[in-house]
Amino acid sequence: MKKIATLSAALMLAFAAHAADTEHPSVKRPTNAPPSADLSYNLKVKQSGLSLNGVATVQWRAGDGKYSIAAESRAAIFGKVVENHSDGAIDDYGLAPVTFHEKRIRKDPYTTSFKRDAKTIAFTESDVTYPILGGEQDRLSAQWQLAAIARAAPDKFKPGSEWNLFVAGRRDAEQWSFKVTKVETIQIGGGEVSAVHLVKEPPAKSPGQQVDLWLAPSMDWYPVRVRFNDPDGDFVDQTLEKVVKK
Repeated sequence: MKKIATLSAALMLAFAAHAADTEHPSVKRPTNAPPSADLSYNLKVKQSGLSLNGVATVQWRAGDGKYSIAAESRAAIFGKVVENHSDGAIDDYGLAPVTFHEKRIRKDPYTTSFKRDAKTIAFTESDVTYPILGGEQDRLSAQWQLAAIARAAPDKFKPGSEWNLFVAGRRDAEQWSFKVTKVETIQIGGGEVSAVHLVKEPPAKSPGQQVDLWLAPSMDWYPVRVRFNDPDGDFVDQTLEKVVKK
């Protein structure tokens, strides 16, 4: 049971967040959302000494000032372990989530709400709230917001550049800082592709999970690989197998 819970939690691009006592920074950047598509990924997992393979699917839709993301991860033995959904508008800051919903195996679902009229982020799992200042993301929309920013300003995604997002999760929110390290060749289902490698390090004083994200400029900056690395050596590695534009 414990292993299943740990596995399902690791399959999200997520970290333990800390409630903020002050207002967070808001940065307005040009964005250009990637074209709508269905993406399929191969999944490799190592959890508590157990190695598993699986699949993940993402339905990304953007158009008419709106977006939606539906993602699902399945692992051998366990079946469906995570199902999540993010939807909202596309405004002057890029993706503007309204609802983020997640259901993990053998866990109750939860919802994070971006109450645009009240300009407040609220959670079903806690009483913490945050102000909406512009540009806030949820755990599912964050990588797609980065893709939208990159499509609007590809020349700025150079090694050493840093991209900060304020991201809401299950109970609270925190700033995520992604740093561009280099351009790498990634082996995907259709062959090799050149991808920009971004890394989100865990907080220096709070050991946790590192996330590596690869975005492919030649493929509309779609996420072609995501890897979650735990301090104990466990990982979840998700690599693109196929993309079908809609």
